[in-house]
Amino acid sequence: MAICTVYTTQSLNSTCSVSKPGKPQLGFHQKQVVFFTKSRRRSGMSSCGSSVITCSAGEQRTVVIGLAADSGCGKSTFMRRLTSVFGGAAEPPRGGNPDSNTLISDTTTVICLDDYHSLDRTGRKEKGVTALDPRANDFDLMYEQVKAIKDGIAVEKPIYNHVTGLLDPPETIKPPKILVIEGLHPMYDARVRDLLDFSIYLDISNEVKFAWKIQRDMAERGHSLESIKASIEARKPDFDAYIDPQKQYADAVIEVLPTQLIPDDNEGKVLRVRLIMKEGVTFFSPVYLFDEGSTISWIPCGRKLTCSYPGINFSYGPDTYYGHEVSVLEMDGQFDRLDELIYVESHLSNISTKFYGEITQQLLKHSDFPGSNNGTGLFQTIVGLKIRDLFEQIVASRAATPLEATKA
Repeated sequence: MAICTVYTTQSLNSTCSVSKPGKPQLGFHQKQVVFFTKSRRRSGMSSCGSSVITCSAGEQRTVVIGLAADSGCGKSTFMRRLTSVFGGAAEPPRGGNPDSNTLISDTTTVICLDDYHSLDRTGRKEKGVTALDPRANDFDLMYEQVKAIKDGIAVEKPIYNHVTGLLDPPETIKPPKILVIEGLHPMYDARVRDLLDFSIYLDISNEVKFAWKIQRDMAERGHSLESIKASIEARKPDFDAYIDPQKQYADAVIEVLPTQLIPDDNEGKVLRVRLIMKEGVTFFSPVYLFDEGSTISWIPCGRKLTCSYPGINFSYGPDTYYGHEVSVLEMDGQFDRLDELIYVESHLSNISTKFYGEITQQLLKHSDFPGSNNGTGLFQTIVGLKIRDLFEQIVASRAATPLEATKA
């Protein structure tokens, strides 16, 4: 929403001029349009009255979302769910590098923070560091470019090529309405962390992470089982030191654990998923089940929800997480029929849907996405809807501020 201010000026000179565009403000040009009226005074002198309308982008700054997780923990699937909530398909930049990690839709741009690796694959091997090590990443450039985009300024962002392991020539990233920075370190550097309007951490247990990483790296990237195991073991010390601590800063954490419904389960096909939501976050109200602030345990299986073994269990209640007050919504088990999810959805509040059944519709639309039949898909979709609501509230707040100022 452009902000326009009208000024009326009177000039005693007979010469009138049109003002030129002003300096860029937050990446947008401030423009002035001047309307002139010319009249002849009785004294014979000409006068020129002008009304100057100044329009600027005002507070149309990019909203920045941070998503942190280890490699192979579902960031790509979460991004597809998020962009779907906003509408439009997310695609790589047209005409750009085919190996670009960037995804662009009508509303969002998703950039992968792997692009800020300061060392390529060979360089990391020579120095004996992993990609998780801060020494292998350029946090100064990351901060400068995320800040520039937030302020409405296009940047030339580097590209890390996951196929070759090399650093490719940069690509132009223009300021979108919503910028999502996803990767290993969106909350590691305090400067970058302070730029985030909302942050999410995907916390996958070691057992589940191993199963997911095998599926992705063997099926999609052609890695052997031995190389995957070696990679996980090599990364674990750095993960514990640099990646895992970031979850204490997240506004929402999606925690994925083995089920408690099957004693001594080793298959990892049934998951227990917890959505941990920080209290007191601006423009974000935690989701709750039945009664806000209460402690709830609910087995929804019955006439309205088909449940095969081992069933489904929901729970909700207040808790503390790294010293912060949080609300926790948990689902253990999986859905047999996604169309019946509407029954569960109807018992959840503060879900920020636009219409009844929107969560169910989203999961049915992407039923082929990993986790659509369990808590990972459900909670990723809910967080996507909450981010949409947060974005709309931020935009409305910024639009209201200058209007209130003009009334004062």
